[in-house]
This record gives sequence, structure tokens and C-alpha cells, in this order.
Amino acid sequence: MEKFRPYVILSAAISIDGKIATKTGDSKLSSKQDFVRLHKLRSKVDAILIGKNTVQKDNPLLTVRHTTGKNPIRIILDSNGTISTKSKIIQTSNKIPTIIVVSKKISGSNLQKLKKLPIDVIVAGSNSINIKSLLKKLSEKNIKTILVEGGGTVNWEFVKNNFFDELIITLSPFLIGGKESISLIQGNGFKKITDSPNICLKSIKRLKNHLVLSYVRV
Repeated sequence: MEKFRPYVILSAAISIDGKIATKTGDSKLSSKQDFVRLHKLRSKVDAILIGKNTVQKDNPLLTVRHTTGKNPIRIILDSNGTISTKSKIIQTSNKIPTIIVVSKKISGSNLQKLKKLPIDVIVAGSNSINIKSLLKKLSEKNIKTILVEGGGTVNWEFVKNNFFDELIITLSPFLIGGKESISLIQGNGFKKITDSPNICLKSIKRLKNHLVLSYVRV
């Protein structure tokens, strides 16, 4: 792990054909057992990170339920600062520490709107969010571990830059298909297999009809 950044864990539930959601955004791939496992993992990290698209589609709380433990700091990547004030994230930001990450292209009005909310605003990047810059700033806030539960676009940003240390995948017994469904990793993708980060299978855990695959970057 690079010294400038926190320890990063990428986490997702995928179908057998590598999708994290259907073309309509349905992403209910996990089992009850897997939710408990995930929430235990959430309770052990300093922060949890997603993109604005996930907020729009799922309107999550990103809290620890199904088990006991502390709520992690919530980090939302929102380049233009357009997150809805009616979202569960914003509605509970006075109780749960929340960081909204924007780029320098955010409008003045959107920035002022965010600054009136009980959240922290981090500016990282010019026209889009610069992940390296963000991770450095989060490290300076003494955030040592981050769980990334992003969509395919957010996952690609971390993978293409090799800014992750673990990958925990729940393989779910579903087949989704379709060009418009969402893959675990979106973005432009690598041109060659050899461009892929080197990862090593650390463990396999069976949860009835689901498999939890844990990899570490080497």
C-alpha cells in the first residue's frame, strides 16, 4: 500500500456473469447472510465510499445494521455537488459524519448549498474528482481504512490506478446479461490482460448458495 493513502477494500455482489445491476438498476443480489457479513465489515472500517449515481439509484443509508458496531464516515463522490437534499445521506448527516467530494468545476451556488449542510466538503480535482488527491486528503484526516461500495464507474477509477488493497466479491446465483446492465468494472477497461492489477485469492467462504471470494493485491 502506498504511504499517501488509506487501506482500500473494494466490495460488491455480482451475478455469475459479472454484473452488479440490471439495466433498470436492480441490484438485489445479496442474501440475508451476506448482508450480515457486509455490515460487520462496515463496522470495522473508518469510512465507506460510493458515487453519486449509487445515491440516486439506491438512496442508501450506508450505516451499520444487521449487527452491532460503529457507523463509518460516509464519503460521496459528487463532482458537481448535485446530491439531493432529500436523500437519506443528507437527511441523516447531522447524526452520521458525511463527506461530499467535489471537483473545482462545481458551481458557486452548489458549493454554497453544500456548505450550509452539516457535512464536510472536500475539493479534489479540476474537471473531475482526482482519486489520488482525494485519498491523500482523507489520509490527512486520519482515515486509515475505506470500504468502496461504488458502482462500476467508481470501481474503475480505483482499479485503473491500482488504488486498492483488497477485493471482496460475493458471487450470487443469478444470470443477468445485457449490454446495458452494469458490470463490476465499467470505464474504458484495459487493452491487455497483462494491464490488469495482480491479485491473489486469499479465501473462499460459502454462504449457502452464495460464494464470498476475497482477493488481495500483490
